[in-house]
Amino acid sequence: MRPAMEATGLGVRYRRTWVLRDCSLSVPAGRVAALVGPNGAGKTTLMHAAVGLLRPALGRIRVAGEAAFVAQDKPLYDNFTVAEMLIFGRRMNTHWDDDAAVSRLAGLGIPLERKVRGLSGGQQAQVAVTLALASRPDLLVLDEPLANLDPLARHDVMRSIMAEVAGRELTVLMSSHVVSDLEETCDWLVVLNGGRLQVSGDTEELLDGHLVLTGPDDASTAGTQVVSASRTGRQVSMLVRGAPPLDPRWQARRPGLEELVMGYLRSPESAVLPHLAGMSA
Repeated sequence: MRPAMEATGLGVRYRRTWVLRDCSLSVPAGRVAALVGPNGAGKTTLMHAAVGLLRPALGRIRVAGEAAFVAQDKPLYDNFTVAEMLIFGRRMNTHWDDDAAVSRLAGLGIPLERKVRGLSGGQQAQVAVTLALASRPDLLVLDEPLANLDPLARHDVMRSIMAEVAGRELTVLMSSHVVSDLEETCDWLVVLNGGRLQVSGDTEELLDGHLVLTGPDDASTAGTQVVSASRTGRQVSMLVRGAPPLDPRWQARRPGLEELVMGYLRSPESAVLPHLAGMSA
């Protein structure tokens, strides 16, 4: 796997507070990676480091090729028309693809003559994503691109991004608090918790390697690695790694993505971190 982004021993701090510590991960090229974690986990900091908006105190982070970034507040000039935003993008980017930008906006039904402030939240998100895509990046970094959008707008933005991924080898790193928005689109998972990396890997492989067990509180878990557990009366539900335990009282099933993420977030000491692929100089 050729990595599109790789961090090794990455550490970032603001004054005396470490926001990221000992962060080492690799995102393969052509993947759509979900970056999830609670508020303050370091997601935005990791993205800023990836696109060069801040310098790490320790370690390094490298991107193969060019990266484009869309911040959570979707920074656009309210008094500009959409056409003027395209002119701005053209003047700021040496690899600008004006035809692709105009074609994409036309396909989305967004008028070029309309001012940004007159667009809906979903349309503003689409314009911001279009500006990023028109710079022809190898890595598209999206910080909460679906924040404050209604369900239909979220679906439309995600569908348009996936169409771009299908059309060329584009790698996407996207953060979101709504795991369900990522479940059908992201094939790589990165979980940050308390400034440390907890999970990084292929989504299907991670789901296949875990089980949700439900059974009596005194059932044996011998032979399994328990990630997290919750108890209700005499019943216990667990997220575990590896093969199911031998005790026949357990009922086992494959977890959903949200169950996997929440299981690790509830257990900060647990982690599953595959070996880095290694990026050539």
